[in-house]
Amino acid sequence: MAEKTIGFIGTGVMGKGMIRNLMKAGFALHVYNRTKSKADDLIAEGAVWKASPAEAAEGADVVITMVGYPKDVASVYFDNGIIAHAKAGAYLIDMTTSSPQLAEKICRAAASKGLHALDAPVSGGDVGAKNGTLSIMVGGDAHDAEAMTPVFQAMGQKIVYQGKAGSGQHTKMANQIAIASNMIGVAEALAYAKHAGLDTDKVMESIETGAAGSWSLSNLGRRMLKGDFEPGFYIKHLIKDERIALESAEAMGMDAPGLALSKKIYEALADQGEENSGTQAIYKNYWNEK
Repeated sequence: MAEKTIGFIGTGVMGKGMIRNLMKAGFALHVYNRTKSKADDLIAEGAVWKASPAEAAEGADVVITMVGYPKDVASVYFDNGIIAHAKAGAYLIDMTTSSPQLAEKICRAAASKGLHALDAPVSGGDVGAKNGTLSIMVGGDAHDAEAMTPVFQAMGQKIVYQGKAGSGQHTKMANQIAIASNMIGVAEALAYAKHAGLDTDKVMESIETGAAGSWSLSNLGRRMLKGDFEPGFYIKHLIKDERIALESAEAMGMDAPGLALSKKIYEALADQGEENSGTQAIYKNYWNEK
């Protein structure tokens, strides 16, 4: 499948690493981003610039979207965009964390045009995107998901087919709910250790390999301690995900108090000007070093 052309829309923190890994795997990449300058380095490395989502979709065998919000997903698919301009038989893969209901809508619209749509959000942050080790959660037709295995394998290490359209997004919501409460725990634990006057490197050595261990602790916890709040994943995007998860939970008649608390903390941070910081900036809520 390496001779196939992929139209990739969204060259941000996550998209950039994913694009590079697809190019390494031998795919031809056509790229679009609202701000062209953010794609200049990719173009220098061999990606072909396209001036719109529609142009990125035209002629592509596979179209991948990795944009910001559900409204952005809806726009690139429906506003004279991908659905209208993708060639018959093309595969459309939305890897944005978005609404399960929107994923179902895209799937129906794609099918009516002879297109194959999958929702395949990811976990693993900027590190996973760069290293090609993302966890990819796939929803849609099982045969379509299988056909896209080489594409997914270029970007991820753990690829799991979850079920019908929307299932990938529902799985990502479960992932975000787990992260939301975990980030509170990581920040509080490290702030506690520091307030107690402990050597935080030694604390990390002890707790990250025990029952408290997690990806967030080992990776984002270290960024917290270094005062590195650069975004691997933006606070504003986590708030968006938490909002979707809370709405989905409510629709299913489920309470999610841990998720609600995390959203409240992150919204307060965003109000303080931290919306473009990485999610590890939750540490500032407990220990703000100046």
